[in-house]
Amino acid sequence: MKNSILYLVKLGEISLKGLNRDFFEKRLKMNIKAKLKPYRNSVSKQKGRLYFEISNECPEEQALRAFSTTFGVVGFSKCISCEKDIEVIKRHAALLIQEGPFASGTGTFKSETRRADKQFPLSSYEIDCELGGVVLDAYPTMKVNAKYPEKTIYCEIRDKAYLYTSPLPGPGGLPVSTAGKGMLLLSGGIDSPVAGYRMAQRGLKQECIYFHAAPYTSERALEKVAKLASIIAPYLQGTRLHVVGFTPVQLWIREHSPEDEHTLMFRAAMMKVANAISLMQEGTAIVTGEALSQVASQTLESMTFTDSMSEQLVLRPLVGMDKQEIMDVAKRIGTYETSILPYEDCCVIFSPRHPLVHPNKKSVTHHFELMEIESLLEQAIESSETIDFGPDGRRRE
Repeated sequence: MKNSILYLVKLGEISLKGLNRDFFEKRLKMNIKAKLKPYRNSVSKQKGRLYFEISNECPEEQALRAFSTTFGVVGFSKCISCEKDIEVIKRHAALLIQEGPFASGTGTFKSETRRADKQFPLSSYEIDCELGGVVLDAYPTMKVNAKYPEKTIYCEIRDKAYLYTSPLPGPGGLPVSTAGKGMLLLSGGIDSPVAGYRMAQRGLKQECIYFHAAPYTSERALEKVAKLASIIAPYLQGTRLHVVGFTPVQLWIREHSPEDEHTLMFRAAMMKVANAISLMQEGTAIVTGEALSQVASQTLESMTFTDSMSEQLVLRPLVGMDKQEIMDVAKRIGTYETSILPYEDCCVIFSPRHPLVHPNKKSVTHHFELMEIESLLEQAIESSETIDFGPDGRRRE
């Protein structure tokens, strides 16, 4: 392809797959291509590698974002391919180091060669020596450090010679849509976006559901959740946010259940609605941001009760993490600053002063049934609205 830029994409866990490796690689290619629209691109495959040739009309920032937010990618870099001739390789290496991390001409470096084509006449060590000479000729003040280099120039001898410098990290994991589909309970807090990210990393496609209690929660609270959905959408390969009006349900629960059980009843009602909408969207799992014993509704007894309200498997990827670990991930993926905006969700607004911590499942299940809330839940489901976000994170009208 003329007027294009070549990117090398390194695969991780996918490379360990057996007979179904093609399934994972095909999905990864589709996921990356979805983020490169509308720019011309093509892809070729080598063992453990994908090579994307992308029209130079595509902004570099968009290309890099496509790779850095796509699960299944463990590393990526701009790349130069050339004929498998050492003199040709050296000429291209001299061009490569004029930009990127080598352009400053300072620091320590090493050369690292992977010689997949064993017919190539030079050994990996000999190629490393030749490329090291190219760097030192261009930047005499640089020093070789084979153990802890600040910069690395890589050469891979395959069907062609491929040259690139220190790759950027990808998010790893497995491509989204290789492990089924789930429904993420997305609140405005720190935890739930991280839970969605973690399950997407394991290949789970997800739609999101948010419970809105207007006028007790403001439109800014809804905007906050929509913003969180847009931030995690690239990792989820796009998503749909289901906005469920929950005020009538919460008011009914507040009037028809013991005060210390309000939060449990809210969570149980949410689980029933999430389960129903997930089934409508052909999902097979519910994803929550709960961590064991973080709050009253996240004790073993409480989670056992709320789980019983779902026909589907309930996944809690954060269950064993502490708050600091969760916050660290939130900061890394860009959701933290939005999550801490002071717009409270419906659970916080209606929380009892002294919530029940260790409920008896039989007792609270009986209390839930006595409320006869099914018709209100059905109305909430029927009146729900949706907002779609593309793989680039942009809202679709």
